[in-house]
Amino acid sequence: MKCRHFFVTWDPKSPRGCRAYGFKTKQMPSVIVKRSSGHPCFQFSSKVGDKK
Repeated sequence: MKCRHFFVTWDPKSPRGCRAYGFKTKQMPSVIVKRSSGHPCFQFSSKVGDKK
C-alpha cells in the first residue's frame, strides 16, 4: 500500500492491483511478486514525498 504503483480496484474478486506490472489480484501485489520471482519487488517506489 506504500508503493505508488499499488491501486484499489472495483472488482471484488481482485480488489488490489499493480500498475508497474499490470495485474490485479486478491492478495497484496508485493506478495505475488515475491512468490513468483523469489525477490522483493524491483519496481517499488514510495508514495511518501510524491508530489503528484
